[in-house]
Amino acid sequence: MPEKPTITGISRVATVFVPVENQDRALKFYTEKLGFEKRVDFQYGGGSRWIEVAPPGSVVALALVPPSEGKPAGGGQTHCAFTTKNIDAEHAALRDRGVVVDAEIARKGKRRSGLVSVEVSIADPVPPQFFFRDTEGNRFLIVDAG
Repeated sequence: MPEKPTITGISRVATVFVPVENQDRALKFYTEKLGFEKRVDFQYGGGSRWIEVAPPGSVVALALVPPSEGKPAGGGQTHCAFTTKNIDAEHAALRDRGVVVDAEIARKGKRRSGLVSVEVSIADPVPPQFFFRDTEGNRFLIVDAG
């Protein structure tokens, strides 16, 4: 049987944009509170700054960019999820470092807020998961991959 032709030259997700009001404050949060590595930090285009951070070993990076097009940083929508091999340990570690995390991990038999709207409630999330917020109010999901 002939191989199906490839219809795209896109090979991977490279960067997720995270709007932040204060790039220095956000950089400190992602590197010191989350333990991400700073991959890129440079000036371009008449005073703009491009910063990328990522979990060690991750192919995908987060770009800490100023809000654009009249939109504020932060908000209730979640545009990115991370995985961890030990959800309980990660939840406790982030909470202990002062990161704003859900009070408890959502599991089967529990509920969590929606990805796009915090007014929506999702029943029985599987696998276990929780949200955290950065210094700018951006919301991220962490899902147990263990």
